[in-house]
Amino acid sequence: MITGELRSKIDKIWETFWTGGITNPLEVIEQFTYLLFIKGLDDKEIIKENDALLLGIDFDRTFPEDKQNLRWSKFKNFEAETMYDVVSNEVFTFIKNLHTNKDSAYAKYMGDAIFKIPTPLMLSKIIDGIDNIDMDENKEYVILGKGVGFGKKVSQRFDKPEGCTTYRLEQETERGSAKELVKGIEPEYLEIADAILTESQKVFGDSIDRGILFPLADHISFAVARIRRNEQISNPLTEDIKVLFYSEFKVAETLKTILRERLQIEIDDHEVGYVALHIHSAIGDEKVSVAMQTARAVRECIDMLEKATGKPIDVLSLSYNRLTNHMKYMVARASTGEKLNLDMNEYMLDQYPQAYKVATDICKNLEECIGHKLDETETGYLAMHIQRVYKDTV
Repeated sequence: MITGELRSKIDKIWETFWTGGITNPLEVIEQFTYLLFIKGLDDKEIIKENDALLLGIDFDRTFPEDKQNLRWSKFKNFEAETMYDVVSNEVFTFIKNLHTNKDSAYAKYMGDAIFKIPTPLMLSKIIDGIDNIDMDENKEYVILGKGVGFGKKVSQRFDKPEGCTTYRLEQETERGSAKELVKGIEPEYLEIADAILTESQKVFGDSIDRGILFPLADHISFAVARIRRNEQISNPLTEDIKVLFYSEFKVAETLKTILRERLQIEIDDHEVGYVALHIHSAIGDEKVSVAMQTARAVRECIDMLEKATGKPIDVLSLSYNRLTNHMKYMVARASTGEKLNLDMNEYMLDQYPQAYKVATDICKNLEECIGHKLDETETGYLAMHIQRVYKDTV
């Protein structure tokens, strides 16, 4: 049920339709829905743009470069006459032909979209009204904390109690939509994941993205079910994760105590390693799969180095720690396009040709693993770390 300030804002938009001559409720709903859809397209495009900028990747645009004026965030700032011309003659044509599959449900319902708002002034008022609506106000949330639902009835509205944490159900995760995920997760696992994120916040500060609650809770739930069936997993990257994501792993280890005390479940470092990747994704907006890819790429490169030296590298050694962390930041720089300021290539090639050759091979392999081109200067710095490993192993 829509109430309060949101109800007032929608009533005002509805009134604009009626006083402007659109009095059929079905037509009001139809035009209102079209405009909300148009705004939603741009809202999603902005999110994708921000993600692409952060990760240094390309993405499939909804709005091509020559159609940027059809975006809500663009045309809402136009003069009323210009806005009216763009929306009526271009935007509606664009959304009608957005999907090429003429047999799809989208084509069926949007193919007949007709713009019926009669005047520029009326459209301008409606656009302003919709733009002022807080789309988060009437959405679904999960609230976690002591005594949240005590004494409350189903559908009863209430303010968030102090000390509780709130999670939106509208978000999309790597495992699907939060709304769908939460349906299959027992509340106790949401509470456990929330406790892990609270510990993470103590270490990493308020920048932690609590939006990973749902995939983290889903992972913990699945892990507990697997352990109860005596199905243990082996993570070949556990030792590398411990080094690459040291602080995240330390926080993830608190899950051992939580599960032991709450569910009498014992988990090993392999399970903790996967949780550490979730925590890492909450710190830097990096997907769990990307963090796993980084760990796997580093492991492959370490294997190449061990083959070149003919000896295993001590994972507890300082040189190994420095090397793996350097490679982690190499991957990060490749993703963002950041470049090193000093070129060590010529010096390392002249002084340590063997280490430089191994570094060259590793860089090529790393590029294939991560799907990004490394800057040429990375080879010399990697060779320097490899030479340190040589001194410890040869």
